[in-house]
Amino acid sequence: MTDIASVSIARPLEDVADELGRSFAEYGFAVIRDHAIPQELIDRAEAKSKEFFALPEDVKRAYQLPQGGGARGYTPFGTEKAKDAEIFDLKEFWHVGRSLPEGHALSEFMAPNIWPTEIDGFRETFTQLYDAFDAAGLRVLEAIALHLGLERNFFAPTVEDGNSVMRLLRYPPLGEDAPDGAIRAAAHGDINTITLLLGAEEAGLELLTRQGDWKAVEVPEGALVINVGDMLDRLTNSRLRSTTHRVVNPYGAAKDRSRYSMPFFLHFRPDYVIETLPSCIESGRESEAPEPISSHEFLLQRLREINLA
Repeated sequence: MTDIASVSIARPLEDVADELGRSFAEYGFAVIRDHAIPQELIDRAEAKSKEFFALPEDVKRAYQLPQGGGARGYTPFGTEKAKDAEIFDLKEFWHVGRSLPEGHALSEFMAPNIWPTEIDGFRETFTQLYDAFDAAGLRVLEAIALHLGLERNFFAPTVEDGNSVMRLLRYPPLGEDAPDGAIRAAAHGDINTITLLLGAEEAGLELLTRQGDWKAVEVPEGALVINVGDMLDRLTNSRLRSTTHRVVNPYGAAKDRSRYSMPFFLHFRPDYVIETLPSCIESGRESEAPEPISSHEFLLQRLREINLA
């Protein structure tokens, strides 16, 4: 295979599972078309996101939750840093998480959502988009299960009521005062199971190949970029790779405008224990497989490394 797979998941998954799997094994990335998230919903969400980020700074900051680890509400520009990075990323964002009914067994792991009252339809729009992302992600996980030789619905119980987070992201225009060496999102890997990204059509997203080169991810209009996160990498003993990626600063006219995108970080349930799949361990090398760890413990460990916990 010479490039990142671009597949329609409206096709029978049996027909595309191995093409997807090979792309995740080589690049950690694939592009998904016909993902069933309605374009009308995407357009509405993009408009609501822009409306929120256009609010005055003090209004946005009123939705920042101290000690919340950035899991819900607003995170201001210049807060998040990539692991081992010296300089903060040039972005601000809003997080929407799963809404659990009162008294749910996993409530201790997931704070209630907060919603900006200034924007009509914000809650309704992003609740719909969250559910649509969830459904698309489950379909991708079915394809991954087929590729790994697992029962098709293997992942359904592992992610049911998972701690998935949808991020509305704005990279502001690059001012003269941007710190030397800062980029919109420094090189990093994702912590979660898989990430689904809307809004990557504008150039800037790059992944690090096995050969150590930066490769641009090219995305057709309306498609989703999917990448493997560290949790799935750990579960598969790196058979499916969580790849380092970044968003580089644009040149020319693009640097004078904001860039917006919406990643959905799909997570296992907090109580799911990530234990390497037996089929992903070579005979005689069992002792080299990563130690089992709950997805919640793993998440906390990693959030501390990126300045969010």
